[in-house]
Amino acid sequence: MKRCKWTGNDPLLIEYHDKEWGVPLFDDDRQFEFLSLEVMQCGLSWMTVLRKREVLRKAFDAFSPKLVSQYTDEDVSRIMNTEGMIRSERKIRAVISNARHFIEIQEEHGS
Repeated sequence: MKRCKWTGNDPLLIEYHDKEWGVPLFDDDRQFEFLSLEVMQCGLSWMTVLRKREVLRKAFDAFSPKLVSQYTDEDVSRIMNTEGMIRSERKIRAVISNARHFIEIQEEHGS
């Protein structure tokens, strides 16, 4: 397999490149995960987000839009205090807002 130069020799980037980057995706929860990772990445390197991905998955209930859409201010505080978290209240609230809109879109247009 020919690999892009941006992966370098980093195993995490290589795995992401080979198994996820540019691969068609038809799972709504995974789509929401990638949308959320992009929100959290804003102003940071993609590598930073990939390294924190498991922390983010735990903090956001595996990026289940149904669960995240029900988050309250208490959940924002919980996430802000999660060890290893990207501590940006605006980004966290954006993920929650996106979950609510994601559900609205699913209800209107389906998967």
